[in-house]
This record gives sequence, structure tokens and C-alpha cells, in this order.
Amino acid sequence: MHDYLVPPADVTGHDPKTAPWRTEYDVLTTVRDQLQHDVHVLGVKDDLGGIRQANEEFKPHIAFNLLEAFHEVGTFDQNVVAYLELLRLAYTGCNPRGMLLARDKALSKKLLHYHRIRVPEFAVVRMGRKPRLSTRFQFPVIVKSLTQEASIGISQASVIDDDTKLRERVQFIHESVRTDAIIEEYIEGRELYVGIIGNQRLQALPTWEMKFKNMPDDQHRIATERVKWNLKYQKRMGIETDEAALDPALDAKVAHLARRVYQTLEMSGYARVDLRMNAQGDMYVLEANPNPQIAELEDFALSADLAGIDYAALLQRIISIGMRWEPERLG
Repeated sequence: MHDYLVPPADVTGHDPKTAPWRTEYDVLTTVRDQLQHDVHVLGVKDDLGGIRQANEEFKPHIAFNLLEAFHEVGTFDQNVVAYLELLRLAYTGCNPRGMLLARDKALSKKLLHYHRIRVPEFAVVRMGRKPRLSTRFQFPVIVKSLTQEASIGISQASVIDDDTKLRERVQFIHESVRTDAIIEEYIEGRELYVGIIGNQRLQALPTWEMKFKNMPDDQHRIATERVKWNLKYQKRMGIETDEAALDPALDAKVAHLARRVYQTLEMSGYARVDLRMNAQGDMYVLEANPNPQIAELEDFALSADLAGIDYAALLQRIISIGMRWEPERLG
């Protein structure tokens, strides 16, 4: 886990369910206290030496990977997983190739489009370049970071309806988020999430939906950074996630689509696939997120619980799947 997210030994005075280290706390206490595994907690900053030392001294059967970045660079986490493979140390979560393919929103969309999986029209604007949209684009569009996750850089201002605002928003992503920008066709509709667990044999968890009960009509119903992380805003706008109310045939179609995405991007361990469904029932894949949040009260774990997999059983399954992963068989 990140060195600054190691839970304190004494949590008196803290609320473990809202603390920044809630995921780390939930995983640690469940794996250690309920599942009764021997656990060595390793806080990682910008040095791989600690991982090698822990591997040599503690001799773990598996590393439970909770890193979301390395050296504070989000896309470097795949390199840490590759290092675990070089050490021949089993790990939980997605393999480095799956992480690479999924994290690049443009590359993943190209792969999905090739396999005839519907994605929004898109264009990439590299750092320092200005946007030039082809004739296939129609406003509105949405502008995002090409590689950042957790809705970083996404706000109501991300949905654009003219060229001037488009140039301004792309410049904002370049200068504030410090990544390339991706422009996507904006899909009006329902925001759906599907959790997937497995390597070759995959289980799709119940479809989840983000609901915007009190959102004003002039606001776009999208998962902005504020929507995801501001609890007061969530309560005021009636934003919550829960099981999607879909008829069984449509629900099965969504689950099948999510498994296809997972396989196409060569993912493993566990992941979440994000989709938008328009009023006609057409589904567009927005992105796939390897190693999503797995705190006990986060969507992934709640969806698993609805499927009859309680939190301890979910973590044990993630561990068991990691133990069975064989990197040399990839490809």
C-alpha cells in the first residue's frame, strides 16, 4: 500500500469507514483478523527495494496489491506489478499488460472498436497541441484526461458544446492535469458499472448504476470528480449508486458485454467496466478500470455482497485468483 495510507495501529479518534486509508484498513483487518492470514504491511513510496526485502525476509505466498501509483505517477503502478512478476511473486489484481491496455483510454477504445464493441467517437489531443475535430463529431462532447482515473479533471465544464470552450477545456487538461486529453462523443443516458472477477473463468457481478435523484435539469448526469468524492455534494444532489433496475435479458446483455471487454483488454484478477446506455438501449463502453476500489462499503464489494459473496469471501477469492495467475501463459 502507499506509505501515506498505512492505517494507524490505534484507530481511536478515527472513523475507519471515512478515513483516506479506509480501503487499506478494510483489507488489512479482514485478511488478518477474519481470514487469519499472516500479514506483513509494506508502505511503498518511490523505492522498489522494500518490496524485494520483504519478499526475501517475509517470504509471502502472495502480495495483496493496493497501490494506485508509484512515485505519484498513476501509470507507473503497472511497472510495480511487472516487478512482482520478475520476482516470481504472486499478486492480486490485474496483470501489467491488462493495466497498460485499459489505462490508455484511446488504445483501449481502438481495441474494443476492432472487436466490434461499441465505444463513443473519440480523438486524442497531445500535450501542447490544439483540438481539431473531424466532421464525424457533433457537439456536445466531453473532454477528459487520457490516462488519469477517479474522474480527475472531470467536472460539469467538461461537457462542451462549442469550439471555443473545447479549446479552453483541452488547455485545462494539459496545464492542470498534466496529461494528454481525450475528446469523446457525449452519450446522454444511464451510467452503469459492472464488476468482473476472474482470470479465464469470469464472473460478472450484479450491474450497478449511479443515480442522480436531485440533480437539476440543466446539469449533466456524469460522474465528475465532485460527484465521486464530495460527500456533502452527494447528499445534496441525491447521488447514490445501487443495483440497476434492468430487465433480465438486458442485464444478461450488459454482463456479457462487460466480460467481452475484460477479455479483449487481457485483464485478470478483478476490474470494473463503465458503460453508458442511451434511451434506445444502445450501450457504449466508456472505460475499464483494473483494480477498482475494494473498501467494504464501495460499489464493487456491495455488488459482490448482492451476489452472495460477503466481504471476507470476496477478498479470499481475489487472493485465490491471484495465486492461480500464471504470467508466462499470457498471450
